[in-house]
Formats: sequence, C-alpha cells, structure tokens
Amino acid sequence: MNDATSIKPAAGRPSSGAPAIEARDLVMRFGAGGPSPVLAVDHVSFALAPGEFVSLIGPSGCGKTTILNLLTGLLHETHEGQLHVLGKPPREGNPDIAYMLARDSLLPWRTTLANAAYGMEIRGVPKQERETRARDLLKQVGLGDFADKYPKALSHGMRQRCALARTFALDSPVLLMDEPFGALDAQTKLTLEDVLMNLWSTHRKTVVFVTHDLAEAIALSDRVIVMSARPGRIVADVPIDLPRPRSVRKLQSDHRFHDLYAQLWGLLEQGATGDE
Repeated sequence: MNDATSIKPAAGRPSSGAPAIEARDLVMRFGAGGPSPVLAVDHVSFALAPGEFVSLIGPSGCGKTTILNLLTGLLHETHEGQLHVLGKPPREGNPDIAYMLARDSLLPWRTTLANAAYGMEIRGVPKQERETRARDLLKQVGLGDFADKYPKALSHGMRQRCALARTFALDSPVLLMDEPFGALDAQTKLTLEDVLMNLWSTHRKTVVFVTHDLAEAIALSDRVIVMSARPGRIVADVPIDLPRPRSVRKLQSDHRFHDLYAQLWGLLEQGATGDE
C-alpha cells in the first residue's frame, strides 16, 4: 500500500481538510553513500487527519521509530520523498510536536510537579502558568497528591503517568509516542491506556503511537498501520470501527475486538514473510 491514505477523521470529529501529518513515498537509508547502506523505510505513504489517533505496528527494526524521529527532525541524514507536519517539513525543536519515549526520563533532582513542568520551562512558559497547567495534568493522571514527591518515591507506573502529564502539558497539537507503556506490567498498562484515552478525548491531539501490543493498538486507535519487516513498507491500513468511548477491559468481551486482533495478527505474519 504505497498511496497516501485518504483523510477520514473519526466519527464526530471535524476535519479542516488538510492532513496534520503526511508522508508520500518516504524512503530512509542509513549510511547512504557509504559501502553498506541500510534501507530502513521503503516508499511509505500515509496521512493523518487533525485529532486522529493512529498506531504503527510491525516487527522490530521495521522503521517505526525511524518514522517518528523523521517527523521530529532529529534525523539529519537525508530522506527521499515528502514528509510534512501541519503542512511544513519536519524541523528539530518544532513546538508543534511533543515526543514521549518508552523511558520516563524524569530528572531525579526535580519533584513530580517540576518534572511535569520541565518541557514547558524549556519552551519559556512563565512559571505560574506552567505550574498551574502541570498541576492540572497531574490531577488528570492521578498524581495530584504526589506533586511534591521525587521520582525515587514513585513506582514505575507513576513515573510514566508523570511523563504522560509532561507530554500533554506542552499543549502541542501533535504527539509522537514510542512504546510508552511497553515496560509496564499488564494491570498498570491497562490503567495507563485508560488514562491516555481520557486525556486524548479531552485534548484531541493528533497521535502517532508505536506499539508491539495488538490489543493496545486496537483499544486506542482510530486506525492501525501494519508495517512489514525491514525494509519497512506498509502492508495494510486498518480502520478500527469500534465505538468510542472505549474501555480497554470491556473490549475483551467484544467479538469485534477479537476479529480485529486476528486480522492484525494475520497481516503481521504476512508482512514478516514479505508476502505483501
């Protein structure tokens, strides 16, 4: 599937008509011009409507994180094809993008509140404004009573909640999330998925979410893009037509959830064998 996906916002969400993110025939080679270049992404095309939540799934090494890094402008090697975020080429330090990694990356010498406000501090948001916004987000993720605690006093799940608050506090229209819950236990992961859904429903950001968890991708997304083994190509772009709001736990008893799971699993196997 090499043609850019048409823009179809989730039901009940208006679209301006222009995509928030668009890639056309994106090709990325590492070490281009050297003796052994590595083709990481091969003619990938997709588009996201404003406010859409799209997950990328695929085998390790298929280029999912590479695509996120290209969107941020963090990769300085030259790519081929077109890539735009809110109508402009990616650039490093773009305030329209917030990036959440698998690691919480909290600073141990800063309190939960100071960590949640750190991104805003770097961007020059006045102290009172950033602390007010950070406190509000900490309440939304269930850490309102831990604002003055340091990371050493927080569980792994609580640290990820703080990182989630820090990401949403930036108020960027585009969120890139690279397996943010991948290292959590199953129960904590389900809880944070629900927290993320509540935040997204409130703030309506455009989200590109990388995960290896098919259930997570189905529960969170409007669409799931399936990529092949390296070099990464798009095998399929699957709409998730389950009604919102969703409960990750209640979906377990919905036959449509299991049908989508089986479909995505089959597509992953297809991409792993190169039989596109």
